[in-house]
Formats: sequence, C-alpha cells, structure tokens
Amino acid sequence: MIRTEGLQKRFGRFQAVQGIDLHVRKGEVFGFLGPNGAGKTTTMKMIAGLLKPSAGVVYIDGINTAVDPVGAKRKIGYIPDRPYLYERLTGHEFLAFVGGIYGMEERPLRARAEELLDFIGLGNFGDELIEGYSHGMKQRLSLAAALLHQPPLLIIDEPMVGLDPAGAMLIKKVFRRYADEGRTVFVSTHTLEVAEAICDRVAIVNEGRVATQGTVQELKVLHTQGGGSLEDVFLELIGSADQREIIQVLRQDRADA
Repeated sequence: MIRTEGLQKRFGRFQAVQGIDLHVRKGEVFGFLGPNGAGKTTTMKMIAGLLKPSAGVVYIDGINTAVDPVGAKRKIGYIPDRPYLYERLTGHEFLAFVGGIYGMEERPLRARAEELLDFIGLGNFGDELIEGYSHGMKQRLSLAAALLHQPPLLIIDEPMVGLDPAGAMLIKKVFRRYADEGRTVFVSTHTLEVAEAICDRVAIVNEGRVATQGTVQELKVLHTQGGGSLEDVFLELIGSADQREIIQVLRQDRADA
C-alpha cells in the first residue's frame, strides 16, 4: 500500500530525511516510531502528498505520487499531529465540507456522516459548533473526517495526544477494525505500549534514517535476545547510556515497591 524508495527531504542545508525505504502492506497497522526530530512528521507529510520530496519516490497503492498526486490522495485519509478544524462550523457542516472535497454525493455523504458521528460518540453533538468541542471531541471529529470517504489508507500522526482513556480505546479499536477489513493504517506514536499492542509491524527511525523495522517480536529477538519490550528495543537503538540507566533504576524501584 505504501512504498518509498530513497526518500529524502532537505530544508536549506538541513537534511531532515536521509533516504527512507519503507514497504507497508495492505491490511496491517504499521507503527512509525522515533524520538522528536527524527523525521517522522516530515516523512508522513511526503507520503500524504503535503511535502514534495527532495529526492526519492513514494507509491500509494502502486500510484507514483509525483506522477498522479490527485489519484494518490484519493486513497488517503490523513490526520496531522495538529488537526485544523473550521470551528465556526457544526460537526455536520464540517463533514459535509470534507465530503464535498472528495466528490461524495449528498445522500450517501449524509448517511455516512451520521454513521461516523454515532460511532465516535458525537451523535448528539453534530449540530453544535466545533468551537465548543473539547480537545478529545475535536480529535474524534478529525478521525471521522479522515474515514468519511472510506480510504484504503489511513495516515495518522500522534493520534493519542490529549485523549482520555475511553477516547484512546476507541482509536485503537478503529485502527484494528480498519486493518482487519483489508485497509492499511500508518501511525506515528510516542506511546510505545500502544504500538506494541496494536501494530503488526513497526519501523524505528532516528536522524532521518530507518534504524530497524519488522514485527515487534522480530525486533525483540534481534535487539534484546527476545526478552525485552518494545521500549527496550527503542532505548537500545535510540537512547543514550544515561537514559537506559535511568529507566533501569526506575524499573527496579517499581519492582521493590
């Protein structure tokens, strides 16, 4: 569903992404992990067609995004790390606006919007202005907008930020259900426990390069002799010796408590 080859991005003299190769399959939840400044958001924006690569190529379901950018975007639902919503619209009006962009017909659009609002727990708030929504409600509305045209690929940058436990559980449920239906979820998250619980495969990036990728179990075997967690893999590849020592002390303190 996603294939990148030699993907690079430069901003002036700064090289943010330094040749990322990915192959994300249909029907999987793929986690894209890394520390702040690793190039995750830049890479996701290039995949989503919001940034032009300095070098390399992106394919979405076999479509070269440089050759047919509109065709590729039709297959994508994208939620950035800071979604922008038109807060003077109601939830219904916002979804109607998004559906119009994708060329959806009015009657199926209205039915799909009602279905999604009910599913994400906003069925009673569809006629209220978005400016009155809580942060979590806005996050869920952004998810509904991304799912509206039922894209085969969902790209989400940090979906759990600011969500309460119920909202986070809903998001995880949506991801798993979406992949089980044969679609693809490409998600960036700092919450390693979430990635370990829901992702079929993950890639860990650092300094604009892929440090490792594979199933969680494969990475555990490769980097912790099979006895660690995804957090241990992450710290082994990314963390400094000081960070690893601090984590070890905190774990020992919890074990002794």
